[in-house]
Amino acid sequence: MKKEVLIIGGGIVGLATAWRLMEARPDLKVTVLEKEPELATHQTGHNSGVIHSGIYYRPGTLRARNCMEGYGELLRFCDEHGIPYDICGKVIVATRPEELPQLDKILDHGLQNGLKDIRRISAAETREHEPHVNVVESLWVPQAGIINYRKVANKYAELITARGGVIRTGFKVTSIKRSTNEITVIGEAGEVSGDLLISCAACMPIK
Repeated sequence: MKKEVLIIGGGIVGLATAWRLMEARPDLKVTVLEKEPELATHQTGHNSGVIHSGIYYRPGTLRARNCMEGYGELLRFCDEHGIPYDICGKVIVATRPEELPQLDKILDHGLQNGLKDIRRISAAETREHEPHVNVVESLWVPQAGIINYRKVANKYAELITARGGVIRTGFKVTSIKRSTNEITVIGEAGEVSGDLLISCAACMPIK
């Protein structure tokens, strides 16, 4: 009998989690529960769409490693499935001279994290990228980009259902019950039971 995994949250985190589980463990039965009528309607669909390069994170930390590895995996996934993105680069600006040492710190973090071709640029060169910025100097980060994360989430959903996973929208969780043999998620639209529960939602009640 297939083990059933329940995932609460139909944003990009919940959908990516479901897809990676299904890739790694084809023997699992995966169900994603989302309270809204559509997927990716909260943070996933209302962020700035930045593809983070990992330049800010302290080298050697899990956060830095996760960002760097995730950057590569995201681009590979998009290339494989035809999801558009733009690696347009970005500038990190110092608007006052006293902010320049912080630019050096960020630059050092980026270099230690493996970013290539990042560098300090002058105010004049900065304005070639962003003519309206107030700047003393800046960092040019060519790896940064932009993407529509809702499109990424919808592609995950398409792949999940094509492989036999279940996605239930309009399923607002009201409580969760645990027993010796299973976990039951109760919602306004009914209830569903499984062997393992993963919460990828902001918060939820548990009984």
